Amino acid sequence: MGVKRFFLKVFSFTLGTLISRITGLFREMVFAFLFGASYATDCFNVAFRIPNLLRDMFSETALSAAFVPTFCEKMKKGEKKELHLFASNVLNFLLLAVGMLTLLLIIFAPYVVKIISLGFSKESTKYLLTLKLTKIMLPFLFFISLASWAMGFLISYGYFFISAFASSVFNIISILIPLITYSLFLKAHLEPIFSMAYGVLFGSIGQFLFLLIFLKKTGYCYYLYLNLADASFKRVIKLYLPMLLGLAAYQINFFVNTILITFLEEKSITYLNYAYRIMHLPAGLFGVAVGSVSLCEFSLTEKEKLKEELFLPIKINTLIILPITLIFIILSLPLTQILYQRGRFTFTDSYYTSIALSLYSLLIFPSSLVRVFAAYFYSLKDTKTPAFIGFLSVALNIFLNLFLMKKIGFKAFPISSSIATFLNATLLYLILKKKEKINIFKERKKFFLKILLLLIPFAFLNYFSFKLFSFLKLPLSLALTFTFIIALSYLFPFLKKEGLF
Repeated sequence: MGVKRFFLKVFSFTLGTLISRITGLFREMVFAFLFGASYATDCFNVAFRIPNLLRDMFSETALSAAFVPTFCEKMKKGEKKELHLFASNVLNFLLLAVGMLTLLLIIFAPYVVKIISLGFSKESTKYLLTLKLTKIMLPFLFFISLASWAMGFLISYGYFFISAFASSVFNIISILIPLITYSLFLKAHLEPIFSMAYGVLFGSIGQFLFLLIFLKKTGYCYYLYLNLADASFKRVIKLYLPMLLGLAAYQINFFVNTILITFLEEKSITYLNYAYRIMHLPAGLFGVAVGSVSLCEFSLTEKEKLKEELFLPIKINTLIILPITLIFIILSLPLTQILYQRGRFTFTDSYYTSIALSLYSLLIFPSSLVRVFAAYFYSLKDTKTPAFIGFLSVALNIFLNLFLMKKIGFKAFPISSSIATFLNATLLYLILKKKEKINIFKERKKFFLKILLLLIPFAFLNYFSFKLFSFLKLPLSLALTFTFIIALSYLFPFLKKEGLF
């Protein structure tokens, strides 16, 4: 894996993701401006969690981990028709499986909503509104799953920017629809939050249609072909099932957390949701980008050379994500105010959201390591180990939430998530160290020590810029971050030896 080539792919994916995250944040800003933090936003967030609960089972996370390594392996053989038959086989399976699941969820929506919103009374306005919103947004699961299949296909062909950018189409549509229809719903004496639900539905359709344009450019030929006995399909399922079990653990965690949050005071789920969106900007920009490119690169690399390739994505995450994490912790309040505090979103809302953001930020770096370590396991056709570790971290997360929520309220959820993610990354590394004889942190300890030593003055500079120059705190912090990264290339020749500058 050439350093420059890897950087170009990461940059391409990061650029697409950056646009996607910016439009996603703008979507949240529009949401905050139109609806603030209220019972309606709580209902929307609970309702949207239902299709999101199942999304990862058929989306980028699981599907890419099972589909991309097998697809890349077949690409090496150069048999185009066989390649497209295999891709069509997976697509047709998704059409049937996710289509049937979506239909069943719509039919049994009253029972699903009742379970996931136990904190809402069955006859309450909140329950009834959540039910209506859920029925509108459930088809999102179907279309976003098809979009995820298309993304996996395009990533295998090197379309990193387009795959990452596709979410922007979803965001733009889900911004425009509420902006255009908000007043229409008010005039019709309907709850305006429905405009956001329709934005989600049509946004997922738009995202899939956008990706179809680029599928055509690859020369993809669709076949009406479904063969569950196909050897390559069986291999995907063999890789997918352990992933499914691991994701089931995460979905149980998501499900249990949603139920627990409904018992907290009003607005809690809204504060957590807004904070998570901000935190996900760097996590999605760099963690997901490096993890996705690593999966593709590891899958195309011979097993004997894999160990040599592992350190590069970890170096990139260390250099970029750790400084950003410090900014998000120190400047959580001004970040929240700049992004959300307008319209119906008050200073009090900003304050509580910023607390959640500071705590969520602790998981950004360990989650980026989890993605790289998991990609390494997936390239070895081992999806069982990350799944098992996922179960352990989820069990810890749920236990900590139950233990802490009565004592510290909504703050329990980001704290528990951060601790569980750190455990996940640590256990994956220890297993890699034992099975593959990899000891990155010992072999490269000078690199990590120097970065940590640099971060200490960086943190102090950001903290004092926040305290002493309130009117410049965010621009000054961003300038310090930029200076920090540039200074690395001049002050420390060891980074040049590492191949990063």
